[in-house]
Amino acid sequence: MKREKLTAKILILVFLCMPFLISCAGEDALDRIEKSGEITVLTQNNAHCSYTYRENPMGFEYDLAKAFSQYLGVKLKVLTPAWDRLIQALNKGEGDFIAASMTIVPSRQKDIGFSDGYLRIQQKAIVHTNHPRIKKLENLRGKTIHVRRGTSYAERLAELKADGLDINIKLYEDIPTEEFMRMIANKEIEVTIADSNIALLNRRYFPDVKISLPIEEPQLLGWATKKGEKRLLKKINKFFKKIKEDGTFAKIYEKYYANVEIFDYLDLKKYHRRLDTRLPKYERVIKKAAKKHGFDWRLIAAAIYQESHFDPGARSFTGVEGIMQLTRNTAREMGIKDRNDPEQSIMGGVKYLNKLYNKYEGAKDPDRLLISLASYNVGRGHILDAQGIAKERHLNPNSWAALKEILPLLRYPKHYKKTKYGYCRGTEPVRYINRILTYYDILKREGIS
Repeated sequence: MKREKLTAKILILVFLCMPFLISCAGEDALDRIEKSGEITVLTQNNAHCSYTYRENPMGFEYDLAKAFSQYLGVKLKVLTPAWDRLIQALNKGEGDFIAASMTIVPSRQKDIGFSDGYLRIQQKAIVHTNHPRIKKLENLRGKTIHVRRGTSYAERLAELKADGLDINIKLYEDIPTEEFMRMIANKEIEVTIADSNIALLNRRYFPDVKISLPIEEPQLLGWATKKGEKRLLKKINKFFKKIKEDGTFAKIYEKYYANVEIFDYLDLKKYHRRLDTRLPKYERVIKKAAKKHGFDWRLIAAAIYQESHFDPGARSFTGVEGIMQLTRNTAREMGIKDRNDPEQSIMGGVKYLNKLYNKYEGAKDPDRLLISLASYNVGRGHILDAQGIAKERHLNPNSWAALKEILPLLRYPKHYKKTKYGYCRGTEPVRYINRILTYYDILKREGIS
């Protein structure tokens, strides 16, 4: 009986002390985040993670992390420690999670907890376009391969070497992958390794690099937390599931990686060359026109290149002329006396683009600007037709993502016969926008900090 009373007293004591015991055990990361109203992401300052453009934070990983903070209803704080300090910084409590395009590999899983994979990638050998083709791993024998220390690349290369592949591995401290790709383009080194997403993105900036054979099976990228932060990991996994279902992930991915698989070596080589030889002649007036109407001058420059390759004497069989390829009627409407005068053409062309922009108040940027550019290319009437079909299909008529699906349909009688403006080579404005965005992305890179 006494023993039963003692047991009961102990249970009551334990029950009364439970809140104290729980608080002593400490809050988990999710509790701290929710109470503080802030979450700290550890990432990298580069073109595929996080960077600043025109004083605004950007980047694939940044946009995902920002969306996650909004999902939690808290503010986002960004820290960018050196690559070899990411895991250490996480485990020291300097940040709440890592979002840095980090590959999920067993060696890292010993020290940190990974989310479900959110993007499939593959490690690829990168060489110069003039380099002999690498058809199989054995072709790497005797090569010196340059990579950053502490990466999955270095780990994989060490495995290959241990398996008998005679390669030299030169390791560097905290040099980003795109810098190695620049070194390849300039023939400063012979071989490096890059994840496929990074390689495809940076090939735009360095068209002289060649993406060669894979050196590893496909892998997944994941976000990471400290070991044991099960609730935060669960939230991250729910977040990724939600944004993949509602289209948010696809929208962010497309913003940075749209059309990276499409690569025209000769076109991009010519573009890079003309940025040096032709753009400087017109940069002043492009900036003047863009500033007057509130546009990013680099986007205007990209559109001008797509129109005429910065050639003020350019003419089309359709009757458009000048550096901004204006019709006679549009030039007259904008007060342009000489379409072949580059300053008149640029000032008038940007003025006309702004007029189109003002007609799409229902759309938000960047969709509004992309739809305006598509109108510049193919005419507002066909855009109105495409918007009408989008509405019929319960798609957002103010979304460029929806319109670029609809516009190609205007090539077919069963679709264009029902429209006011009729047949349209609808693939052209889609291609037009894709190329402008590629050229714009390359120009933007000059403003990355």
